Amino acid sequence: MKNTIKIQRVTHGMTQEDVAQRLGVSRQTINAIENNKYFPSLELGLKLARIFKCSVEDLFSLEE
Repeated sequence: MKNTIKIQRVTHGMTQEDVAQRLGVSRQTINAIENNKYFPSLELGLKLARIFKCSVEDLFSLEE
């Protein structure tokens, strides 16, 4: 699985800490998601999509 979290975050002018605070998680969690070391729950994925005003499919895709 790959994601565009970092691209979305930078495009929206947010830091990892900004995103983490809005989600109620640690900055390290956001870093791990961006680096594909942690795959978020469905709930967290939906919250990320809401923050960035896009679909979950815009954030995450399966590598084929």
